[in-house]
Amino acid sequence: MKLFITGISTDVGKTVTSAIVVEALEADYWKPIQAGDLDNSDSHKIKSKISNLQSKIFENAYKLNTPASPHLAAEIDGVTIDLKQIIEPKTDNHLVIEGAGGIFVPLNESDTIIDLIKPDYKVIVVSRHYLGSINHTLLTIEAIRNRGFEVAGIIFSGSENKSTESLILNKTGIKCIGRIDEEPYFDQNVIKEYADLFRTNLLSLEKSKI
Repeated sequence: MKLFITGISTDVGKTVTSAIVVEALEADYWKPIQAGDLDNSDSHKIKSKISNLQSKIFENAYKLNTPASPHLAAEIDGVTIDLKQIIEPKTDNHLVIEGAGGIFVPLNESDTIIDLIKPDYKVIVVSRHYLGSINHTLLTIEAIRNRGFEVAGIIFSGSENKSTESLILNKTGIKCIGRIDEEPYFDQNVIKEYADLFRTNLLSLEKSKI
């Protein structure tokens, strides 16, 4: 499987979610575009949080120095992000692809994160509870569907909100893979615990038609 992890906004838990999915499936990991924190990038974080020996971390297609929207970070670095230069790594393993921010985060003057999604990707949306998150979640899902893609599953992040979660699931009909609670920290042990909880639901996506 090729699993594309996107979020309803920035800082909603995509990297922690990616670590859990990588650990659960012993999958490979790839973040096409990293903007800022190059010495402690999301790839570094994934490597430090997983404990299996199978997963391979692939190099970013673009490493940008400024922690900003990719289009701005690229402009500051004097480069232009070109989708043709973002080449998916070849692997016989499951591959987890992590986006950056939400799906309409700009990459250049014409492309956004959603343009990284390919027809054979299974999209997982990470939704974190905050005022306005229902709207952001439904907009994200509708935008993905309008592009002709389907959302394979949703992962909720943060303290449980049964009303919000049930409303989103009922309105969209999307499968809930699981929920990540507010934790004091996420180390290898915590990631592995969630991986064990999510594994069955993640493996069931392999049989789903996208």
